[in-house]
Amino acid sequence: MSNSKQVFIGSLDQGTTSTRFIIYDSQAKPIGSHQVEFSQFYPQAGWVEHDPLEILESVRSCMAKAVDKATADGHNVDGGLKAIGLTNQRETTVVWSKSTGRPLYNAIVWMDARTSCVCRRLEKELSGGKSHFVKTTGLPISPYFSATKLIWLIENIPPVQEAIKKGDALFGTIDSWLIWNLTGGVKGGLHVTDVTNASRTLLMNLKTLEWDKPTLEILKIPAEILPKIVSNSEIIGNIAKGWPITDIPISGCLGDQHAATLGQACRKGEAKSTYGTGAFILLNTGEQITESKHGLLSTLAFKLGPNAPANYALEGSIAIAGAAVQWLRDNLGIIGSASEIEMLASEVDSAGGVYFVPAFNGLFAPWWRDDARGVLIGITRYTTKAHIARAVLESMCFQVKDVLDSMHKDAEVDDKHFLLRVDGGATINNLMMQIQADLLGTPVVRPADIETTALGAAYAAGLAVGVWTEKDIFDSGERAKIATTFKPVLDAELRKKKVASWCKAVERTFDLADLSI
Repeated sequence: MSNSKQVFIGSLDQGTTSTRFIIYDSQAKPIGSHQVEFSQFYPQAGWVEHDPLEILESVRSCMAKAVDKATADGHNVDGGLKAIGLTNQRETTVVWSKSTGRPLYNAIVWMDARTSCVCRRLEKELSGGKSHFVKTTGLPISPYFSATKLIWLIENIPPVQEAIKKGDALFGTIDSWLIWNLTGGVKGGLHVTDVTNASRTLLMNLKTLEWDKPTLEILKIPAEILPKIVSNSEIIGNIAKGWPITDIPISGCLGDQHAATLGQACRKGEAKSTYGTGAFILLNTGEQITESKHGLLSTLAFKLGPNAPANYALEGSIAIAGAAVQWLRDNLGIIGSASEIEMLASEVDSAGGVYFVPAFNGLFAPWWRDDARGVLIGITRYTTKAHIARAVLESMCFQVKDVLDSMHKDAEVDDKHFLLRVDGGATINNLMMQIQADLLGTPVVRPADIETTALGAAYAAGLAVGVWTEKDIFDSGERAKIATTFKPVLDAELRKKKVASWCKAVERTFDLADLSI
């Protein structure tokens, strides 16, 4: 990597519950960061919204404070910052006014389930049903993806309808909203998205990497409101005046899970699992699209430059992972802070026959059941809060195993040498990582820096401006030396029994969405 000590790359990581800005030096080590949580809005059961303007303010605050911290530690960030990369929560949908710059409605978040009725209608109307767009976009019809959220906004929100008629509406996922504002907003802001975020809208053709005209016509979505699609690593535009950092190029942009795949340096045949609000497993399948027959999504891994080949991936998305721990803390009061769960769950050596399936808003991969709801089963008088805490940790690991089992069926994976690379905040929990290795029966590898999402965005940005090369990024020998590996110790027969019990618990969640209040 570059030897200059005064070369820095910034990374803006806009997540589901918080925003952070991290500054990396030329060795890709973080030298300053700041993180801010922002509000979650739940207007109705199953609905989740964010205020796009509050997200902008969180970005402004994080940028300013990260620069201040790094500068206070003696780093000449103002003189050495070469570019910033951006990564974001995917699928979350914003429509805003081109003339005023104001959102026309709150952002509808990726986990929001309000569009189930739109999905059912489309499934009935279209010859291919739920899978109508899979051949083209890699995705099934689901409330998860941006297109159904956009349809809901067009059909239900008069200001959105009026703005489209006047030619004043712009649609985007969070990356588009941020880039438009960072590059000038109403004063010439750039309306773009990248291939990975576009691949999660249900509107992009996976082969051409362009908006798919037949899909737009079927869904009645006007092409003029959509952003231009660019690669993950190229100079998009410079940050405008009025931000804590100005006149610095934005030269990297990826959806959060794709950024983590790059941050983990996953080559073809390698997989990573990011444990955040949800959990997301991506397996790099190389330059060929792999169609799943086992409930996974075909998607982009990354495209590292306008003329670079696209790497594709199989993805399994889990809606509720770390959010289940927050639920234990905030809704049930079983723990006072998220970090307490490891100690509580360690008080018992098993979940005592208790199984928890966190299908709060349905189940994603590989089940795709939006009629599912959460269950906690196997409770007896013997059950304690420690058993429940352990069952919550196990639920994350079982869901990841379900996805990886499907990946092994769909793709050519070397089972004998397979290992899972993990990252995200929840991976600091050693007990959970051991449970994950035990349930998989394969090693789990945690890097020294678990914030690989921000690192991946930094890599993409640095690659575009010549700070790093692809060899620097994918030559992970040094990083492997300081990683922690968790090896399975669970008896194979017991693993088999536990998995069978988990599958029984999952089946109990189906067809519960209409339970009476």
